[in-house]
Order: sequence, then structure tokens, then C-alpha cells
Amino acid sequence: MTEFFSPEAMTALLQVIMIDLVLAGDNAIVIGLAAAGLPKEQRRNAIVVGIIAAAVLRIGFAAATTQLLQIVGLLFAGGLLLLWVCWKMWRELRQNHAQETQAIEALSESDVDYDGIVAGKAPRKTLAQATWQIIIADVSMSLDNVLAVAGAAREHPNVLIFGLVLSVALMGIAANLIANLLQKHRWIAYVGLVVILYVAGDMIYRGALELLPHVPGA
Repeated sequence: MTEFFSPEAMTALLQVIMIDLVLAGDNAIVIGLAAAGLPKEQRRNAIVVGIIAAAVLRIGFAAATTQLLQIVGLLFAGGLLLLWVCWKMWRELRQNHAQETQAIEALSESDVDYDGIVAGKAPRKTLAQATWQIIIADVSMSLDNVLAVAGAAREHPNVLIFGLVLSVALMGIAANLIANLLQKHRWIAYVGLVVILYVAGDMIYRGALELLPHVPGA
């Protein structure tokens, strides 16, 4: 248990908390945006399904990913995937906030932009379309979250377990609150982006060292 409080483990823990916070908020906004185009009576059902699916997928991916990252080459590949996640997050942060506002309104059922309508500017869609969009996004973002947490926790299994439990808890309990927090305080998302970029670089570096002995002539 004392290993949990070592300087290295505490650094990894802070990274994991920031990753979980940012990616849970990002996932929640995507879910809210997909559900925003639905009628009010269907919107809440779609959001609940999306949040439950995200939590379940994180548990499933955690069980597989921590084992898969032990295979030579997959740590390197995971780092490259996280680089793509960073690029995607950067693009989203640079876009205007109109879509995010619609997502927040759908999640909170409140008129954030005071236009008299909750998520009234979002394109209309069917429940099936919204559910499909949410499931696809959940699969991608849950894998991103688990990879980032596993990469940050490195050789600290206690930190890894804490990070995965926190990730599931944030999606299940506080997704709406976090999405609101990230919209109001954009700097938190940028700090999270830097942390994920660092973890991606570290995974690529450590993965390259693992691959080097297997490269002919190296």
C-alpha cells in the first residue's frame, strides 16, 4: 500500500485523475450532442443508455487492454492511437462552442443559451440514429480512456485500478457536472490534453524500446 504513495505513483495518480476528468467530460458532451436532436421524452432515455454503455465498455476494455499492452508492439501502437486522440481533442477545442451548448442543454435539460428552447438548434434525428451514434462514440472514447489510464499508471497497479474505477464512476454519476465544468473552464481541457500528449509520447518511447531488440540488425 505504501507503493501507492511513492512520488512516482502520486505523479501517475494526478495524471490519471486529469485524464479521467477530461475524457469523461468529452464523452458526455458527445453523448449529449447525439441526443440533442431528439424530442424531450426520448432524449433522457438516449443519454442514460449512452452513459451506462460507456461505463460498461470501460470495464470491458480495462479487462482486455491491461493484458494486451503486455504484448510487444501494442504499447507503441497504443501511444500512436493516443496521439490521434490528442489531435481530435485539439480540433474539438478549437471549434466554436455552439454545438457544445446544445449538448450541455440536452444533458442538463436547461436553457443554457437563453433562447427559450432546450437543445432547439440541434439537427432533428430518430432515436435509432441517436443511439447508434452514441454507441459508436462510446466504443471509441472508452478505448481511448482505458488506454490513456493504463499508459499513465505504468507499473502501478493500484493507480491503474483507481483510475479505471474513477473513470466508470465519473461517467455513471457526474458526467453532466463535468461537461458543464469543462465548458466553463476551458483551460482544464487544455491541461488534460497536454497530459494525454505526454502519456502518448511516453508510451511510444517505451514501446519503441520494447520493439528495438526485435528489429533485424538493431
